Amino acid sequence: MQTSLALNQTDRFLITGGTGLVGKALTSLLSEKGFQNVIAVGSRDCDLRDGSAVTQLFSATAPNYVFHLAARVHGIGGNAKYKSDVLYENVLINTNVVEQARRSGVKKIVAMGSGCVYPELKGQTELFEDQIWIGPPHPSEDSYAHSKRLMLAHLQAAKQQYGLGSVFAISGNLYGPHDNFNIDEGHVTPSLVAKFFEAKKNGQPVRVWGSGVAIRDFSYCDDTADALFHLLLKLEGPVNLGSGFRHPIADIVAALQDACGGGVPIEWDNTKPDGQLERYYNLDKLKATGFAPKITLAEGIKRTYDWYSKNWELARR
Repeated sequence: MQTSLALNQTDRFLITGGTGLVGKALTSLLSEKGFQNVIAVGSRDCDLRDGSAVTQLFSATAPNYVFHLAARVHGIGGNAKYKSDVLYENVLINTNVVEQARRSGVKKIVAMGSGCVYPELKGQTELFEDQIWIGPPHPSEDSYAHSKRLMLAHLQAAKQQYGLGSVFAISGNLYGPHDNFNIDEGHVTPSLVAKFFEAKKNGQPVRVWGSGVAIRDFSYCDDTADALFHLLLKLEGPVNLGSGFRHPIADIVAALQDACGGGVPIEWDNTKPDGQLERYYNLDKLKATGFAPKITLAEGIKRTYDWYSKNWELARR
């Protein structure tokens, strides 16, 4: 649904997950646009699983608008290993935030979904927002997907009963500085960045999960923040969020080879899963807002690798 939102410089913004890669980028973007009342919170500031803590957070900050980016999230390995925890904790986090946004009179909430909410539609490579509910999510990340689907249902119910404005942003593969660079359980891009850094430092080969043929839409954090701001201003409901830059995993590996100066041997581990071989999204709704990505995959990978090389001792892992 198209909307037209007029913001004031005095508006108060709350960003959950504000210390992560998109939260940091979004905080910087809002500051650049002249908004001074931006509260970015991380897990150390508020345990969003705790309903009382979330109530106190909203009471203290009284936001007009909320960007809900926080989640307990891993890559394919971690989401498969911690299925029950991932489902339980994300349901608590999302339910507490959406309900307090509604009770506190928030004008609009932009909540981060995930592409894993989509079913696996065999033979179809481009996914549309109205296809979310037509089948179960892929088993590789179904617990995380179900928690996000429930949040979408909650947002829709709060809209119908209370008039809470909302966007459910269905994101592709996000990456950039301030990500979680856990090698074993992180998302594909940050885990590969950390693997290449360690391999370069120790003179060892890099082992990469799968075959490298799986295709994804990769969005750099600064572009993602810009897209979320466009969604706040102009749309409602579920919206696909991405860059439109579609690449096989092998392209990330090649970009990292360039970023670290080459010379790192690659070992493909075909015993590990690729996940869905193709998953990307129709971006017509997002493009209609005027959004256009600025950072190519090669440039984004270089920025991320350079940042991690300078900050690896303090980076989340």
